[in-house]
Amino acid sequence: MARPPAKQNSKKSTGRYVNAETRGRVTKRPPASADRSPHWYGWLLVDLLLFGMIVIVLNYLQVLPGSASAWYLALGLVAMFSGFYLATRYR
Repeated sequence: MARPPAKQNSKKSTGRYVNAETRGRVTKRPPASADRSPHWYGWLLVDLLLFGMIVIVLNYLQVLPGSASAWYLALGLVAMFSGFYLATRYR
């Protein structure tokens, strides 16, 4: 003959219907101020993208000193890739 289930403690620590806080599965959220990028971050991002684009365009128009050069292209691409990298980190 089966026994009736034993009376369980009201403060369960394991099982299906236990609060996540009780089990310790909830992590605290960081403060909302930590989620924001500095004010200057967005401007730097946009400036790098624009600077890279302008250097590449001026290089192909041969306006920059020294005629068209691979170094100007490299400078423009590095600036643009830096801007894209910063864009992935923007909050």
